[in-house]
Amino acid sequence: MALMRRQSLVKFDAPLCETIVETPKPQGREVLVRIERCGLCHSDLHIQDGYADLGGGKKLDTTRGMTLPFTLGHEIAGVVDEVGPEVFAGLVGSKKAVFPWIGCGQCRDCANGDENLCARQRFLGVSIDGGFATHVLVPDAKYLLDYDPLPVNQAATLMCSGVTAYGALKRLVDRPRQRNLLLIGLGGVGMMGLSFAAAMFKQPITVADLSGAARETALKNGAAVAYDPAEPDVVKRILKETDGGFDEIVDFAGNEKSMAFAVAVAARGGKIVVSGLMGGQFTLPMVQWVYKRMTIEGFMVGTLTEAHELMALARAGKIKPTPMREEPMADVQTWIDELRAGKVVGRIVLKN
Repeated sequence: MALMRRQSLVKFDAPLCETIVETPKPQGREVLVRIERCGLCHSDLHIQDGYADLGGGKKLDTTRGMTLPFTLGHEIAGVVDEVGPEVFAGLVGSKKAVFPWIGCGQCRDCANGDENLCARQRFLGVSIDGGFATHVLVPDAKYLLDYDPLPVNQAATLMCSGVTAYGALKRLVDRPRQRNLLLIGLGGVGMMGLSFAAAMFKQPITVADLSGAARETALKNGAAVAYDPAEPDVVKRILKETDGGFDEIVDFAGNEKSMAFAVAVAARGGKIVVSGLMGGQFTLPMVQWVYKRMTIEGFMVGTLTEAHELMALARAGKIKPTPMREEPMADVQTWIDELRAGKVVGRIVLKN
């Protein structure tokens, strides 16, 4: 039996370690994919920590139901190595991106196509072993997407940062008020959002981030204006320059300060989609909410249908690739540390 190497979580709040196990053999409709690339996501840090920050000193335990060692990583692309007996044998050798947001397949949400909302989910790299490895076992062949002629690293990142940014922006596309759009937070997902927004919206795109390097990169990649949320009197300046604020905002950071900034610069009748998971607690005076007639919607990852929509756009050349760099899979912990320290602009993609 061939062996597979994994960069495994062996203890929460501790560095990943290499583990070696027998390569699993696919059963039924399962598919074994040899991983070529796997993106590093900020949510991987939360899983490694074993909790998410709820604010006010409270934490959400993310360790329940997990058996260690566990393999993180959910932005996966590679080559089909082996298929189960119920899968078309011709898939072997094909290059595929892997949709990781897999549900139980039996509940109401799964029946509606919303597997990303499933309470009994089987998310790769979150609930079942994922992509920081040489191979991954995918529960069903339907979660494999063709990506040719895209580069393999771009295809991998579309499966999380891509479909998250795309799905969040879709929540704003058909609104009657579309004077302007603000994207807050220019990490891997935010940079994806900037690229997609140029293809999905007609108006110029404004961005905001605390990092000067991130703002500069965004301006070089299509942003019309970039703000520093920490600049003195920046809210007053924005409200003046935008004639009352932004009709549409996506918060790709998702923390207390980013949300306070989003609410402050939202126009009356505006909508904020919150897609970041940095954590904390958000409060809003009811009078302000009602007075501004503001809509706030939470959003996390897209559906399989949205992944296919996004992949079709990318394969048609309608989406500009976003900043990313490739690093060896064995160095994943080094890049987790860099991401945690806020030193990464764009996306880190790990390669075997």
